[in-house]
Amino acid sequence: MSTSFSSLPIVSLAALSSPSPRPEDLSKLASHLNEVFSTTGFAYLTDLPLTYTHDDVFGVCDEFFGYNGLTMDEKMKLAKKTFVPTNKNTYRGYFPPQEGDDNLKEGFELGTPSSGRSTSALVSSKFNLTEPNVFPASNTEFRVRCETLHNELQTLSSKLLSLLAVALGKSSSFFNNYLKDSLSTLRLLHYPPVPSSRQQELICTPHTDSGILTLLHQDKTGGLEVRNGEGEWIPAPYVPGSMVVNIGDLMAKVSGGKWIATYHRVRSSKKEGSDMKGRYSVPFFFEPGLDCVVESVDGDEVVYGEHLLQKMSGWVEFQDVVESVPEEMLSGRVAVEAF
Repeated sequence: MSTSFSSLPIVSLAALSSPSPRPEDLSKLASHLNEVFSTTGFAYLTDLPLTYTHDDVFGVCDEFFGYNGLTMDEKMKLAKKTFVPTNKNTYRGYFPPQEGDDNLKEGFELGTPSSGRSTSALVSSKFNLTEPNVFPASNTEFRVRCETLHNELQTLSSKLLSLLAVALGKSSSFFNNYLKDSLSTLRLLHYPPVPSSRQQELICTPHTDSGILTLLHQDKTGGLEVRNGEGEWIPAPYVPGSMVVNIGDLMAKVSGGKWIATYHRVRSSKKEGSDMKGRYSVPFFFEPGLDCVVESVDGDEVVYGEHLLQKMSGWVEFQDVVESVPEEMLSGRVAVEAF
């Protein structure tokens, strides 16, 4: 259980910006991350070693969800097979808001740019976890920006994993096998404004992340809250120049219970009247490969693909909800590019 805290700690990643970081700086950073994940389970990361700024990240969201972005019909051409039975993509792509569900959001998901090359037996399941990405055929620049952002966050995740290995008393290469054929997911999320006539406090219900490591870009709208050890919900608003980091259930198990997967939620913003586009959020979920054997420091093992498929059974965007999508959204499909 997390400790009693009233705000999230801030961790500088300045040491990772150097081409040859000093060992003592890396050791200090590993110790800081160990403290964070042993107490709050969440932190702000600053001095990010990324070329994409905050505005760049949410500019990508605007290209997809914004006023001059894709129409609903265009988005549904990229929708997962759950929502459009004639579409081929089962795991990557678009999902629309689920009416009547507290998780009021729409999203676009993509995996590693080289996805689609696995020969694992698990790819024959209902959801092909290694399928190629899908993108709007008319906007190649959007594809390039998405893939660049995914690559940069994957690289950052690999550096953080090296530090986390050291924090667990292991070699810095302890997590290297996680990087082979990684399934990491970049998710662009849009929480539409909640109509004033609708009484809804939460737009994302309390949950812990299921996997290894989450890196989150959030916009200035606010709403993210993290639960401390006393059961209080602590606001985690946007800090300029930062991302939020937290670990998932599987990483907590890998640490032998040393680290905490903390509950969090998103509260409905009170700013909808002045900002009618709603809220943007861009989480990056670092994920091992489909057949990766994830071993805890206690010796327990799980195959990541099996773990993921089991968790997906409870996620609303992978339920059989085709009947909830209006028929007019399903018409007029055209070709999309899959990469």
